[in-house]
Amino acid sequence: MKTLTMPGLAVAATLMLAAPAAANDPRGTWLSQSGETRVRFADCGGQLCGTIVASSGQSRDEKNEDAALRGRNLVGIRMITMRANGANAWQGSLYNFQDGKTYNGRMTMPSANSMSLSGCVLGGLICRSQTWSRVN
Repeated sequence: MKTLTMPGLAVAATLMLAAPAAANDPRGTWLSQSGETRVRFADCGGQLCGTIVASSGQSRDEKNEDAALRGRNLVGIRMITMRANGANAWQGSLYNFQDGKTYNGRMTMPSANSMSLSGCVLGGLICRSQTWSRVN
């Protein structure tokens, strides 16, 4: 078993203290809590956007409040737009194609492979949350 010398310990301690805490990166593809929707997160104009890349349930945006958009395919719709709001936290908007409404939202990442999304109404008094899993 090899032991570190005092200078070696000092170097190791300095490196550990100098390394910033790594933030979890939401970029990539995520599976919704229901398992029916896959959303790819990527940078978009200084924000983070989530676009539907697959849906095994509903295939059309049939509940959209805008009647002209109800026939469009869900794949390709930007459903989430967020901006950073602290370490491992974002805020912005979430489009729920199941009811056709857009909500104020928050997103946190308690780990690299787990994402919590909350859509809220009434200034955040009533929120509904889901936990999503990374697929790649």
